[in-house]
Amino acid sequence: MSSILPCKKQKWDALPGEIRVLILKALIQDGCKLAHLATVSREWQAELERYNFARIKLTPSRLADFSSVVHRNRALVGYIWFCLELDDYDCTKCAPSWESLDEFAEAVNISDTDKCPITASFQNLFSILSTWDPKSDLILDISIYSPSDSEHWFKYLTFLPDTPSQTISTKAHNDAQHSWVAGSRHAAPPHEAFAKVFHVVMGEGPFDSDDSEFEWWDQLPSVPAVTSLLLRQQNRRRWKPNALAHMFTRFPRLQEVHYEPWREWDQLQRQTDKQFYHLFESIQRSNIHLKRLVVFENFNQQYPASIQRFQFGEDLIGCDSTRNPHPDVGRMVALASLQLEHLAVSFLVDARHFFAIEPSWEWPNLTSLVLTSKVLRSIEDPVEIGAMLRAAAVAAMRMPRLETMEIWNGRKWLAAVFQYQTLPNARQATITWRATWELTMEPSLIRAWEAVVHHRYDDSWSLGIVQEQLDIAAIKSHGDAIPCLRLSGQVIRPVSLQQIQMEQKALEGAKTV
Repeated sequence: MSSILPCKKQKWDALPGEIRVLILKALIQDGCKLAHLATVSREWQAELERYNFARIKLTPSRLADFSSVVHRNRALVGYIWFCLELDDYDCTKCAPSWESLDEFAEAVNISDTDKCPITASFQNLFSILSTWDPKSDLILDISIYSPSDSEHWFKYLTFLPDTPSQTISTKAHNDAQHSWVAGSRHAAPPHEAFAKVFHVVMGEGPFDSDDSEFEWWDQLPSVPAVTSLLLRQQNRRRWKPNALAHMFTRFPRLQEVHYEPWREWDQLQRQTDKQFYHLFESIQRSNIHLKRLVVFENFNQQYPASIQRFQFGEDLIGCDSTRNPHPDVGRMVALASLQLEHLAVSFLVDARHFFAIEPSWEWPNLTSLVLTSKVLRSIEDPVEIGAMLRAAAVAAMRMPRLETMEIWNGRKWLAAVFQYQTLPNARQATITWRATWELTMEPSLIRAWEAVVHHRYDDSWSLGIVQEQLDIAAIKSHGDAIPCLRLSGQVIRPVSLQQIQMEQKALEGAKTV
């Protein structure tokens, strides 16, 4: 019998389906150009279209042809990374001088330009997506940045889709003009450089007033196809929380929000907190289908050390070394979360304010809750920590479906989490203290959490107590604290955590506060 296969058996279609899939996946992962591979077979064409259209990067310049390009494959699109790439800028504008207020405003202004017409781009995008299947589950990821942001003072910045990179950049930057020598930063950026990259979006135009901007958002077409919205920490430029309240209403089926703003670096924090209050009030009132809300207010401990300007012991800039969350915002977040299934809010509110609840409040759907608290520090009075954790137990009584509650904190040389977790298969719940210092759990605290278990489950359930101490030397930033604490609830997008860790590595040795 001849060992040579018949000709037809040598064809692609004769290969087992599993082998064909493995070959196709290998080619995709290899990073080779895929367009010409679609001619191999209809099967390949279908698979490649599924791959190519699943995740799309969209810029203002591509909007004109977007509808025609995806029309036949709309159903394949699951994720759109909408990149508002602002104009490039040179060294005359990377740290604009305050000497001329008009020139400074022009240098930092984020408004409509020929390259990036922000308002027209949103109008076109929302108009296009408003015609898509209203039962879709589309993820919209909005980024706004200038490619020049990483070419001057902030060399470590990256602008990526919502996918963690397989490789971490190890590029050694050399740019003496911006204080980078042999990969290390030798001097902090001037205050004006921070003002450039952290400026508010559409703060000086194209609208005459905030009310005019809000009216513009309100007239945009409704987009039922979008069910998840991402505003990640790589957006250092700030969306006004009040404006986001109006943006969110354009997504009537919104079920999941990941919002990662940066903290303010001056006295504007009080004003921004008022806007945060309004944003969460609007979410509670308007986004009735929301199930998951993840808010992570990012910060960098090196930045205040660069920004603060002290005179007679007082910082003239008003840049607090540590964020002080406003109690009203914490209570409004609690109210906005009553119908949610998962809530994680880090650094923007303090758990103490969240747990100052009204007697009538209940969370019938909540299965996972993650909050931060400034009180979780080794220098704090353990009595204060215990009081907050007992208040958490009182709130847990109002959460009949709760599976996990985590209250944590993280900074340089500090990491701590108090974790409550249910283990149905073991008929047990556990409370865990995992931190860079020891905490004695007082009997009153243990009784409070035993009451939670007995309130929800029968007498066969027990409460386990776990204590773990972490290596303080391993915690060089809040980005290190998160993986060390092994938080079970998602508090930040994985790619965002990776970017925080990259930034920390680039700034290793810089002064912190």
